[in-house]
Amino acid sequence: MPNPTAHAIAGANPRGFLAAASADVVQLPAMAGPQSVLAYLQHAVAGTGPLLVWVTGHLMIPARRSTELHLALRESTPATVRYTGLPWEWLTRTLRDHPGPTLLVIDAEADAHALPHVAAAAREGHLAAGVPACGVITPAAPKAPLEAGPYTRSFLAALRTGHPTAGPTLDPAHVHHQALAQVTLPEGVVAFQHGAFGPVLTNPCATPAVSVRRPAPVPAVPGFGSPAPVAPEHPVAAATPSPAVPEPTGRPDDDPLPRILAAAHAGRHNEAANMAAAWEQQTLRRHGTDSAEARLWIEVRADLARLAGDHPRAAELWMSAAANRLARGGPADTEALAALKRAHYCWQHSGERARRLAPALLALWEQVPDSVDATADVRARLTEEVSRPAAR
Repeated sequence: MPNPTAHAIAGANPRGFLAAASADVVQLPAMAGPQSVLAYLQHAVAGTGPLLVWVTGHLMIPARRSTELHLALRESTPATVRYTGLPWEWLTRTLRDHPGPTLLVIDAEADAHALPHVAAAAREGHLAAGVPACGVITPAAPKAPLEAGPYTRSFLAALRTGHPTAGPTLDPAHVHHQALAQVTLPEGVVAFQHGAFGPVLTNPCATPAVSVRRPAPVPAVPGFGSPAPVAPEHPVAAATPSPAVPEPTGRPDDDPLPRILAAAHAGRHNEAANMAAAWEQQTLRRHGTDSAEARLWIEVRADLARLAGDHPRAAELWMSAAANRLARGGPADTEALAALKRAHYCWQHSGERARRLAPALLALWEQVPDSVDATADVRARLTEEVSRPAAR
């Protein structure tokens, strides 16, 4: 099930959150099981730069014989989460191993059975378990939400606004309290904050934009446990090189992406696409079709297509980006893998056109070692589509 909170994080250009010269955003695939999620986390904590993990989705406790908290993954229920969910202790234990500054932001729900345990853990610091963390726990609603959680929306707004006197980084505690002050949270929400925060979040007021950064879908951990991503709605951000696009106008402070993304988020998708196309054409004339700058605009257009709800087109563009990166850097290129994961996520939301896109996506995954889950997911869809007529 799509996670609106994770989509909001993904569309907010999470690369720009981190106090690092460059950053990457990792979306966990929707079919990921607990071992796969753990592997992603272990890879993320191996770096030394600032690490932001944003968890959204459902927290559960097994229905029988256990009070161990789990983050629900795809198809998890209270009866199965003990085997299908991510044990919360795995998450916090892994994040404690990160040598650099770490921030865990949580905007999650808990059902009636789990809520008393989760609320107590949040208040007493057991939920953070030694990891600098802040966020809210909300009682699960009867129906799936149609928009992002109010806490996440307010937190993202505070990140975009920054603080004029805070210096180069923002204090997550200040952002957390500012987010809480700007919204009216539903009854029963538990807000919490624990740990000593390090320099994880950049302050946009102190760092003028000098380059264009590719927008990246976050995911948030989707609920780490939902699709996002953190299913594809779960995101883990970690430092990695990110090329910049020179401004065709020659003005170093003229960054087109904020205007393009603002138009897209306002629903003016044609306007956003036209602006992106104009900048892409100038880039092609200046740098050529095979330049890194030109390739970057393919990824911009892919994210615009996703924001416009055209997931098949977004999948095609992300596959093109992944193919280009695999051809240059091979399967060890983390940016190639990130593009391929975004292509997979968009493909999963492509409806009837997914079958047509599946062979190309499968061919890309087959170039990547340890992609058993992903290739199995694509093959399963192909098998399902082929067998469907015979089943009628």
